[in-house]
Amino acid sequence: MDESLRSKSPLYLQVYLRLREEITRGERRPGDKLPGRRQLAREENVSIVTVEHSLELLCQEGYVEARPKSGYYVIYRRADSFIPGGLSEASVPAPAPDPDMPASSEPSEEFPFPTLARTMRRVLTEYGERILRKTSNSGAPELREALCRYLGRNRGIHVRPDQIVIGAGAEYLYGLIGIILGQDRLYAIESPSYAKIRQVYEARGIRCDLLPLGRDGIRPEALERTRATVLHITPFRSYPSGVTASATRRSDYLRWADREDRYIVEDDFESEFSLLRKPEETVFARASRENVLYLNTFSRTFSPALRVGYLVLPRRLLPVFQSRAGFFSCTVPTFEQYVLTELLNSGDFERHINRVRRGRRKASASVG
Repeated sequence: MDESLRSKSPLYLQVYLRLREEITRGERRPGDKLPGRRQLAREENVSIVTVEHSLELLCQEGYVEARPKSGYYVIYRRADSFIPGGLSEASVPAPAPDPDMPASSEPSEEFPFPTLARTMRRVLTEYGERILRKTSNSGAPELREALCRYLGRNRGIHVRPDQIVIGAGAEYLYGLIGIILGQDRLYAIESPSYAKIRQVYEARGIRCDLLPLGRDGIRPEALERTRATVLHITPFRSYPSGVTASATRRSDYLRWADREDRYIVEDDFESEFSLLRKPEETVFARASRENVLYLNTFSRTFSPALRVGYLVLPRRLLPVFQSRAGFFSCTVPTFEQYVLTELLNSGDFERHINRVRRGRRKASASVG
C-alpha cells in the first residue's frame, strides 16, 4: 500500500498492515509467537482495543491463530516454503448434487425496493431516450467507470474502464472466459464447487480437473499435481462447502500461477458481505503478474433476478479479448446498466452493503 494512503487508514488497519508485511516477508515465521497485546500497543503507540482489532483481522484472514491462554501464533507459510504432501487433513466431503445456488438472501438483506424504484424513475427522467440505445460491446462506459471507482474503493482493484466487460450473469461470463483463454486447455476447479462452473466449461468442450478442498482451500498436493493451466477459484466462500481460502492457500495459488501461460479465474461471489472491518483481500490485487481474471455479479448483493455480472481482465489479455470475443454484443439491457450506474455513483449500493454487513456482525456477535 502507498505510504500516503496507509497514513490515512484507521490505526487498526495500519497496525494490521505492518504485522502482515512482517509475516509475508518472512520476518515472522510459521510458529512464531507475536508479542502480547499490551506490548504491541506500547510499540505501536495505540490502544489495546486497536491492537485487538488488528489481531482479529490477521486471524480472520489466516495469517495468525489465537491459542487459548497462550497468545497469537503465525500460521501463514510463504509460497516458497510449500512442501508437497505436507497437508494431512481430509478433503471436504462432497454434498448431494445441487446445480443451483441457495436462496439469495433473507428478506432483511434484500436491496430496499423504494431506493430501487426511486433510482429507476430518475434514470427514466434523466437518461431519457438514451436507454433505448445499444451500448458498446463491453458495456456502458458509465457503468464501467463507476465499477472502476467502486473496485478501487472496496476491493483494492485499480483498473481502467476498458478492462471491464459487462455480461448477463456468471454463467455467461464463464463461457466468455473459455473463449478468451482457449478451449483446448485443462481447467482446474474446486471439488466440490458450484455445479454450473463445470457444466458451462464442459458444454464448451473444456476438460476439467477436480481439485479436492481442505479446510482452508485447495489441498496443496492436488494443486502441485494438476496439469491444468487455468485455475478457477472461489476463495472467499466456496459453494456448497463454505470453505474460505486462507492467506497461505491464496499465496499457494499465486505461486502456482507464477509460470508462463498459467491463469487464475477469481470468482469473488458474495465477498462484499465479509464480516471483516476492511475490504476482503483479492487475489487479483495481490498478483504481480497480469494473469488473474476477476469475476463478480450483483445476484447476491442486489437480486438474483438481475442478471448482471462483470469480468475484469488483465491488460495483457485485452488484445486477445478483442480478437476472440470483442465482437459479441453486450447481453445486459441498457436501462439496467444505467440503474446500476446510478446506484453505485449515489452511494446507495455501498450503504446497502454496509447495512447488511453490520447486521451480520451483530448477529455473529450475539451467537458467539
